[in-house]
Amino acid sequence: MPITANDTKRKSWLEVPENSDFPIQNIPFGVFLTKENVVTVGTRIGDYAIDLGALQQLNYFEGIDLTDDMFMQDTLNDFISDGKKTWRLVRNRIAEIFDAENPQLRDSTKHRDIVIFNIDDIEMQLPVLIGDYTDFYSSKEHATNVGKMFRDPENALLPNWLHIPVGYHGRSSTIVPSGIPVHRPMGQTLPVGHDTPVFGASRLVDFELETAFITTDVNVMGENIPTYEAEDYIFGMVLLNDWSARDIQKWEYVPLGPFLAKNFATSISPWIVTMDALEPFRTKGPKQDPTPLPYLQIKGKKAFDIHLEVSLKPEDQEETVISKSNFKYLYWSMSQQLAHHTSNGCRVNSGDMMGSGTISGPTPDSFGSMLELTWGGKNPLKLKDGSERKFIEDNDTVIIRGFCENNEVRIGFGEVSSQLLPPFIR
Repeated sequence: MPITANDTKRKSWLEVPENSDFPIQNIPFGVFLTKENVVTVGTRIGDYAIDLGALQQLNYFEGIDLTDDMFMQDTLNDFISDGKKTWRLVRNRIAEIFDAENPQLRDSTKHRDIVIFNIDDIEMQLPVLIGDYTDFYSSKEHATNVGKMFRDPENALLPNWLHIPVGYHGRSSTIVPSGIPVHRPMGQTLPVGHDTPVFGASRLVDFELETAFITTDVNVMGENIPTYEAEDYIFGMVLLNDWSARDIQKWEYVPLGPFLAKNFATSISPWIVTMDALEPFRTKGPKQDPTPLPYLQIKGKKAFDIHLEVSLKPEDQEETVISKSNFKYLYWSMSQQLAHHTSNGCRVNSGDMMGSGTISGPTPDSFGSMLELTWGGKNPLKLKDGSERKFIEDNDTVIIRGFCENNEVRIGFGEVSSQLLPPFIR
């Protein structure tokens, strides 16, 4: 089935600002709350949010096999469960409805008033009920930088890193959409020069520049999925800030890895950009040496050219861009991550989320965390207001943006923006 929604010649009768992340060729999916306190599944074109539940009730999806309440829910899980054919049919239909040459909705004032909202008049929600969250560690540059800082610089990568997509199981209960503030976590740390730990607020709170992909129902328990099928089970992608408390992590991570240093908060962008929308931006990832084991081998272009940017904004001050990276730098692809995740028969369900791990590039200005950008705090960053940062301070806001662009179209994710608040102390 062709992806007609990607037609770069198509224009919308809705106004789309120049350089918008959301032209009619994007058509992401999300969940939002209207001014009337109605929660609905929706999409976005330009600066307009579109109520897909209302569109369905008005029979604009006639001929597509959908349950009666598919878009009148507070999550996308059921829609995602319907699979790739349904996603493509719906996205193609939305493109037709909002095509500049289609008068059906364009010329119906009554229907437009029900369906279309100004983006400033809605409140974005978490788009899926996330059952499980896995965070990978798939940037060779990031893993190497961390290895140099905390282990032998000559052997920065652990022996397994070039052979498997390393990951850990995260906490889905504290995944929040953009705009929800995060409190500085409390925890155990071992201060320099001390023999016993103390309990208190983390002093080294960090961001991690990541993306994540959302899955449909992938397999039954015991079944593994090959790399060449993996993308069929990926609905789309979001931007992700996997907050980290470096001092808590340093004390707790041996021998089982990250725990309280990571599970206090993970922030994501609220619009899920589909893999269909990202199709024009495929590219090859880094050369893998040694060659992965057969079950992890891939052919063709399995990476995507997604420009990523991080800004830090002190309270009531101008933001400063502190990092520019790209998704294509990831050593392990999404196909390899999902194939590895199911290689032992682990079940993956609709609405599960897989984080990429910190995405660092090859140059110091492309590193994906404060840990790397300041090299453990040794080289503070200078911001536009004249202040300096080694790590994130209270009331700072971290903003991550991402987009793809070629000569014909720009497809973006919007942003994930989160403010760090002081500790929540009872």
